[in-house]
Amino acid sequence: QVQLVESGGGSVQAGGSLRLSCAASRYTASTMGWFRQAPGKEREGVAGIYTPAGTTYYADSVKGRFTISRDRAKNTVYLQMNSLEPGDTAMYYCAANRLTGDWSKPQYSYWGQGTQVTVSS
Repeated sequence: QVQLVESGGGSVQAGGSLRLSCAASRYTASTMGWFRQAPGKEREGVAGIYTPAGTTYYADSVKGRFTISRDRAKNTVYLQMNSLEPGDTAMYYCAANRLTGDWSKPQYSYWGQGTQVTVSS
């Protein structure tokens, strides 16, 4: 079992930055992902990272603006979000242990409780 705790959400103006953190209760040699879900919309993959190698994956909508990284010593995955847009407003979730071949599908074993990101224009 893995517990995930997200932090770092908040309210910012368009063009601003936030860094989300996802602290895991133990190391998982798997893909970890950041997802987001806005009201009335499906949960979508934002970024993923294969923790053993550090290989990263991004949704087209965030490429060049968001960066996912991990600190293996702290069992923590980060999501640096720059140039935020109102369309980035959503609840952001951390997930661990991908169950399928597509990192962007919300099929993971473990999920955090989420952290809210609100971007105003």
